Amino acid sequence: MIFVDSHAVWQGVLGEIEVTVSSSSFTAWFKNTKLEIISDKEVLIIAPNIFARTQLEKRFHPQILEALAHNGINAPSISYNVESSSKKPRVNREVDKSGQQEAVKPLILPSRKSHSSNLNPRYTFDNFIVGSSNDLAYAACQAVAAHPGEKYNPLYLYGGSGLGKTHLMQAVGNEIVKKQPSARVLYITTETFVNEFLDSIRFKKKGFSDKYRNVDVLIVDDMQFIAGKEKTQDEFFHTFNDLHQNNKQIIISSDKPPKSIPTLTDRLRSRFEWGMAIDIQMPDYETRCAIVKAKAELSNTELDSDVVEYLATNFKTNIRELEGALNRLLAYAEMQNFTPDLAAAEGILGDIKRNRPQHITAKQILDKTARYYNIDVKDMCSSRRDKFIAMPRQIAMFLLRSELKMSFPKIAQELGRKDHTTAMHSIEKITKESLTNVSIREQINDIKDKLYVH
Repeated sequence: MIFVDSHAVWQGVLGEIEVTVSSSSFTAWFKNTKLEIISDKEVLIIAPNIFARTQLEKRFHPQILEALAHNGINAPSISYNVESSSKKPRVNREVDKSGQQEAVKPLILPSRKSHSSNLNPRYTFDNFIVGSSNDLAYAACQAVAAHPGEKYNPLYLYGGSGLGKTHLMQAVGNEIVKKQPSARVLYITTETFVNEFLDSIRFKKKGFSDKYRNVDVLIVDDMQFIAGKEKTQDEFFHTFNDLHQNNKQIIISSDKPPKSIPTLTDRLRSRFEWGMAIDIQMPDYETRCAIVKAKAELSNTELDSDVVEYLATNFKTNIRELEGALNRLLAYAEMQNFTPDLAAAEGILGDIKRNRPQHITAKQILDKTARYYNIDVKDMCSSRRDKFIAMPRQIAMFLLRSELKMSFPKIAQELGRKDHTTAMHSIEKITKESLTNVSIREQINDIKDKLYVH
């Protein structure tokens, strides 16, 4: 076998994969991976942990195989393993004046007194439905639950309302408490933090800082509400620093990434970006079907496949809306003592369905896109190449393709183009940018929300 530099080959593979996946996925699954070439036909990929190994093997195997081939390694056999735990992790140790190393303090100490966590015991990993829209967030949360304060600190989850952020964060807290009952875990909303901080100032209450800094895991929901509150941001900044310096886990959720929260101080924004920020997107059709089936089973109800499909097709904005429609159907069926079928679902949920667009049209997509960017549809369909018009035009083409499955010639026609290759290039560009550019992805999701919700 001719000698091949494994490191050089793997760097080439990583460089190729990096441009095809989102930055968060690349950081989470490909960082600190290694390649060992065993023979001409066999290679071993070493991942830093079991979560990364699972994702590489189940999700990225075809891409890895193809990238290896592009880099001269045509290996029919690829094995995946976790880096040997025989190498002890490096830890920071305090050295006293005598030169002796102090024992490393455990991340979670036994609690001296009872602690109220505010966790909802219903939120667990076992009853969370995993799909392509949230699998990265799910894996990261499991890693944090297994090693609080060590993995992804802080962990920052963001996405629209009703997509499962609260469920996942509290699942982490419940899992930690389950494994370590003495762990001091605290779940709060940002609104609660703000109100308690203001009360501590107004009424000169003591103990505010101690409450939030003497915990092992701090979980804060809806961080976007801290925008514009300078004194509260300052207090949270010091709380964050105190916890982080002591290797205490911080988990945060918001409806947008740190850089998109208005009037957020630079120093706090930089802290939020220290760990891992993960975008939770709207669930796909398969995930919605799985959610309906799972929630129905919890109510001891087995739904026909056409009822499941009806719900998954017509309630696609978020999980909360989908569960609400299902609960309404099940409640009515229980009161009337019958098993819900498709006709019943259509009759009971028809009023909800009628309040939203039944079929998205090309005109609606063009109108919503133009309105979102505050431009005229005529300009978007014109030959103008101004950047503030060109980008919305490309996104409109992307949406026509993704939401209506329109052909390239038809898309070109809708936008006043004669050559369909323009549509092809535009859609390809936006597809790639939506994988790596958080801002573009947010804009697309915002327009979709406006399309499917009045």
